[in-house]
Amino acid sequence: MNPDDDGDAGNTEAPEAPEASGTADGNTAGDPPAPVARPRRRVLRTIGLIAVAAVLGLVGGTAVGYRIQADREPTPLPALNQPGLAYPAKPLPEGEGPEPLSAKEDLQSKAQGDLRKLLLPRPKGARADGTDGWQPLDAYADTFTMPDGRLQDGLTSGIRRIATRGWLVGEYKSVRIELVQYRPDSRLGAFEHATQQQRITASEGKSGSLGHEVKGSTNGRYYIYPVRREAGYMDAYEARAFIQRGDIAITILMYDTHKIAESEIRSLAERQLGRL
Repeated sequence: MNPDDDGDAGNTEAPEAPEASGTADGNTAGDPPAPVARPRRRVLRTIGLIAVAAVLGLVGGTAVGYRIQADREPTPLPALNQPGLAYPAKPLPEGEGPEPLSAKEDLQSKAQGDLRKLLLPRPKGARADGTDGWQPLDAYADTFTMPDGRLQDGLTSGIRRIATRGWLVGEYKSVRIELVQYRPDSRLGAFEHATQQQRITASEGKSGSLGHEVKGSTNGRYYIYPVRREAGYMDAYEARAFIQRGDIAITILMYDTHKIAESEIRSLAERQLGRL
């Protein structure tokens, strides 16, 4: 025995084992760690229980609230304020009541009478042209490019009556005025009638503009059409006006082989509106 080994004779510790190159799960030190399984079912189950509890709590709270409200005494509503009536409870003695509106103040009085009397009279020297007075709906519809559609529209839109007057001036100038009145329960009929004709005129570009406002009206407009020229024919000029006044739609048509002055169609539209 080597004397140098005497100091180690009492050392009973075993020599350290060399480090293992692998990990406990069998992976090497360079490999990524194995994924850890998540308790997914448990989490989903917990969320489901919470949701069910929330719904039950909401339903239970609503039921309790209804029960509490049902057990309470009804709260009386405050009394409605009832001001005094604006008219007397008993008729006023004769002579103390308000005077009836004059024909000038009652805007509907004229319209309920003879509609033919509201048409502008023919100028001196002018000749009658076509219908002068009442016009049947079918004859009126025949003046449109699509008579069947206009007739059906007239029947459904509530046309009450039509008054027409036309005249000729000189050799070629013609003027036609139409008053189309709608029934009281179709007051929008006159408005739609006038605005539809205005839309057609503007959309087709026949007048070259959106027209000009008729003074004294809320939505009336008049239009000056550009001249139409065609080989072998005389020049054609045209002007139109479409106005709505209460339950009456006004249409004015002018044709000539010479230029129509703007002042002429404007004056005609304003004077016809004034008669209503």
